[in-house]
Amino acid sequence: MKKHAANTRLSLCNAEFYAFHGVREEERTMGGRYQVDVDIIYDASSAVVSDILTDTVNYEEILYIVNEHMSGEPCELIESLAYDIGTTIVERFLTVKHASVRVRKLNVPIQQVLDYVEAEITIGRDS
Repeated sequence: MKKHAANTRLSLCNAEFYAFHGVREEERTMGGRYQVDVDIIYDASSAVVSDILTDTVNYEEILYIVNEHMSGEPCELIESLAYDIGTTIVERFLTVKHASVRVRKLNVPIQQVLDYVEAEITIGRDS
């Protein structure tokens, strides 16, 4: 019988989106490619005992939240976008203790060769 606490890390990596976030007008009209990673720390104690999806954090629901924000109201800053995603995850899932969200902008409109710009933010549940 499983009785121990089960703090679990769940990672969703490189979800890709075409979205319309950014400071510049062309970013908001032409859009660009983004990748999003989400890492959550949550209590999976009930789920590891029951082995039932409804007792855990369903990663499809996490991806739905990410998609809502990526396709929703544009943000100027990727930092704000990451914060909004993380806050929604923590508020929607009571077992989530921390959510770390990384947003990568792959088409950066600057005159410099680089792979991407990335912002990462961690949202924790107030105790």
